[in-house]
Amino acid sequence: MQRLPQTPRPDWRRRLDDQGFHFHSIDAEGVDRSASTSKFLYWREDVAYRFTEAQVETLYAATQELHGMAMDLAADLVRSGDLARLQLGDAAATLAVASWQAGDPHWYGRFDLSWTGEGPPKLLEYNADTPTSIIESAVAQWHWKQDVQPQADQFNSVHEALVERLRLIAGQRGFERLHLTGLFDVQEDVGNLEYLLDVALQAGLEGQLLDMGDIGVLPDGRYADAQDQPLQACFKLYPWEWLVHEPLAEHLAARRHTWLEPAWKLLLSTKAILPLLWERHRGHPQLLPAHFSASPFESGPDAGPYLQKPLLSREGANISVHQQGQRTLQTPGPYGAEGFVYQALAPVARYAAPENTSIDGPLPAIHAVLGSWVVGDEAVGLCVREDPSPITKNTAYFVPHYFE
Repeated sequence: MQRLPQTPRPDWRRRLDDQGFHFHSIDAEGVDRSASTSKFLYWREDVAYRFTEAQVETLYAATQELHGMAMDLAADLVRSGDLARLQLGDAAATLAVASWQAGDPHWYGRFDLSWTGEGPPKLLEYNADTPTSIIESAVAQWHWKQDVQPQADQFNSVHEALVERLRLIAGQRGFERLHLTGLFDVQEDVGNLEYLLDVALQAGLEGQLLDMGDIGVLPDGRYADAQDQPLQACFKLYPWEWLVHEPLAEHLAARRHTWLEPAWKLLLSTKAILPLLWERHRGHPQLLPAHFSASPFESGPDAGPYLQKPLLSREGANISVHQQGQRTLQTPGPYGAEGFVYQALAPVARYAAPENTSIDGPLPAIHAVLGSWVVGDEAVGLCVREDPSPITKNTAYFVPHYFE
């Protein structure tokens, strides 16, 4: 696993725009600065990560193992009825259980892993419900490889898998039209929704984008779009833990159409699964010690540096690092009221990053986190994000990869 300099394509912006990847140059506030700077702000191709084939096989096997453990955990939670520690609330837990028992199909997710290229990859967290970076992973980095490293390969069959999985789900559930909804004032979300709309069209479906605020309810209780067209199926880039508190949530239990992702993803999209997995598989090579209390790290069997993570935080918000009894790093954000979990500090891959005129600002070092994609029940691809901080935030860069 090497981080190697690359020569950027002279027309890289145009190429990304042509692929539908329009938010490649957003800043930390989500503002598109492509007209005011030529530097890399989000997407980077002045560097790339090179893996060996054996390393890719290791990542594939680790992801398959983690996915299997996560699915078994969800089944065990439903079977035992032991959902209290997830702190979902009664209404959300009821929806999740009903969804699981009904066998609602799932589309995709992303495991975030800590790995240096040696030893076993370690689970940082599972983005089971609303993972983004999908067009960057499925399309943009593949075309970069074809242009810059044509002799190499890439761990990436994400696009083909998304199309085939959606076609399968539509056939099983009998829908011909898919609405794709999210928050239209977030450029990155819109870019991901536009890409998945294209996936839906390639799967042979009719597709339509829908702002979350435009979803309505018909007199018979069915959800509808702004033109009062009933929803047959809906992909939502909007977390279930938010959706269950919306005014329209009272009609969710009627189960009148297919949700992607399904409501049972509530069971896996909370970081409570980290200590629950550790309890069930203590010492597993893909897991880091994790608990519902900091005590085991401060004076117990897992004593050592650890992270405090909110159960439902996103993009690295409200995470703090604790070492030798001191809090050494903390990120801001609106989360934490829902409670915390505690996880051993992982050896995230760290690289020296000398001053580079192709990016904004000096980076004394960067830290790389690997995102391993699962579509259906199969590991299908990899993405790499890097951040000057050991905590990967929404300001992290996306960097392409290849293997030989």
